[in-house]
Amino acid sequence: MSRFRRGGKTGDPRAGFRDQRDQEPAVPQGLIKAARKSGQLNLSARGLCEVPASVWRINLDTPEEAHTNVQFDASDRWWEQTDLVKLFLSSNKLQLLPDDIRLLPALVVLDVHDNLLSDLPGAIGELVNLQKLNVSHNKLKSLPQELAQLQHLKSLHLQQNQLEEMPNALGQLADLEELDLSNNSLRDISGCLGGLTHLSRLNLSNNKLKALPAEIGSLKSLRQLDCTSNLLEDVPTSIAGMDALEQLYLRQNKLTFLPELPNCKLLKELHVGNNQIHTLGPQHLSHLSCLSILELRDNKLKSLPDEIALLKGLERLDLSNNDLGSLPTSLANLPNLKSLQLEGNPLRGIRRDLLSKGTQELLKYLRGRIQVPDPAPGETPAVTAMTMPSDAPVNTHAIATLKTLEYSEKQAALIPDAVFSAIGSSPITIVNFSKNQLTEVPLRIVELKDSVCDVSFGFNKIQSIPLHLCMLQKLTHIDLRNNLLVSLPDELEALTRLQSIILSFNRFKTFPDVLYRIPTLETILISTNQIGSIDPLQLIKLTKLSTLDLQNNDLLQIPPELGNCESIRSLNLEGNPFRNPRAAIVAKGTAAVLEYLRSRIPT
Repeated sequence: MSRFRRGGKTGDPRAGFRDQRDQEPAVPQGLIKAARKSGQLNLSARGLCEVPASVWRINLDTPEEAHTNVQFDASDRWWEQTDLVKLFLSSNKLQLLPDDIRLLPALVVLDVHDNLLSDLPGAIGELVNLQKLNVSHNKLKSLPQELAQLQHLKSLHLQQNQLEEMPNALGQLADLEELDLSNNSLRDISGCLGGLTHLSRLNLSNNKLKALPAEIGSLKSLRQLDCTSNLLEDVPTSIAGMDALEQLYLRQNKLTFLPELPNCKLLKELHVGNNQIHTLGPQHLSHLSCLSILELRDNKLKSLPDEIALLKGLERLDLSNNDLGSLPTSLANLPNLKSLQLEGNPLRGIRRDLLSKGTQELLKYLRGRIQVPDPAPGETPAVTAMTMPSDAPVNTHAIATLKTLEYSEKQAALIPDAVFSAIGSSPITIVNFSKNQLTEVPLRIVELKDSVCDVSFGFNKIQSIPLHLCMLQKLTHIDLRNNLLVSLPDELEALTRLQSIILSFNRFKTFPDVLYRIPTLETILISTNQIGSIDPLQLIKLTKLSTLDLQNNDLLQIPPELGNCESIRSLNLEGNPFRNPRAAIVAKGTAAVLEYLRSRIPT
């Protein structure tokens, strides 16, 4: 037989005996060499079906350059190599991890998410220095008991697997601070969970849980608990013992009443929408003085107690799709309420057009229904808007009792001096100059800088924000919707208490850079503009940002890094021309969008 094939190519008589592993994508020696110096090796998204032995033995075997170089400069001193402490193997095709993993005892971070792993080797328990383990997006059905040996583990990501039970081994990870078990098939949670006394974030969403163990109340350090999309019919009373809790998510379960949380005095967000809650009593509200978001949509509430006025810090209240026939006037006494959602309720006595005008108009209506007590015998009746002529420019009753300066829907091009003069010595906290024809912010508003915290200039013709508005350093809320704004001044970052800003229906072509520099922001509503891009690396710095509305802009792409903005709980992207994420994913809600984006982050 000829040793030559047709076409003149030389045949290799050993071709049929080659090790199949030779066909796998190779790990460049340059990466291995660099890893010996840095202690980090990133092999993500390389199509690996198995990890080359040279990776596991990186700190054991003598490198190839030791056999070829007879002289070494400072950069080639292979004997001074650094132990591998970070290994990234995500987004490959790995079906197993070998026991050789024990050869990397110095590992602090191991990331193997987005592979085909069906189990983990017991040898993983020998990685005693491991602090972060990410095995999410695999096919795990069980976990080895040896996980209990990882006593320094602080972060464990197990989401998007096929786990049906939580092993007791997890309860022995005393240093664990973050545990994500979402999107599995868990039917119950072991009481050993109570041993995780340092846990601050626990995600159990999208499982099949019918109950939570009473021991969950022992998680005294827990700040965030997410049980969204389970089958919970009740919540153990011990949950009230989690006095560090700040965010509680119980959406899409089968709850019939709100849990009582007398000791959760730091709770800021309570999400219990899509349940079967039919009763809301004073006992459910009286202790939640720090609550800023209460989400009760898609339940069966027929009424609200007057005690809802005790939630002085409440900023967002979602009551959509309940059975409410009326509203208590005490809602008008919530000084910080910015968003009140009532769609889908059979409300009587409130005109539909009033509901469509927004939160501030509705609160104004409720304030008008508050009964003013009759004067005592011999006392001069107080002058109110009811006793003033019908064309009076200012509601002096609102100034005196509600600390509100109201001059809206006047179609005025200027705010008359008489409006400011009517204030007297009253400490105004709310200013509403919406629905006029203003082309600029009145200069005299500076006179209120020591007290005002909420201003509304919506539905005007303002083209720019003056520097004197930036002097109102107690502002927590600004409403500038429906104006002609194209930019915001850098001086706006002086508003160090600002929590909410509404910029919808303006003419922004770029996301205002100054917003990235206001770390107190919790809500940014900037829909219906012409914004073409956002900077997720800057948004991540806004650690308190929970609501971001970017609907109806010109975003051609959504950067995957936006998925790392873990504080965001409401992200609205509809009406933009991007292709990914697909509409089906966007329709699933914020959690699904952020999870999708995180899975697309290149590593």
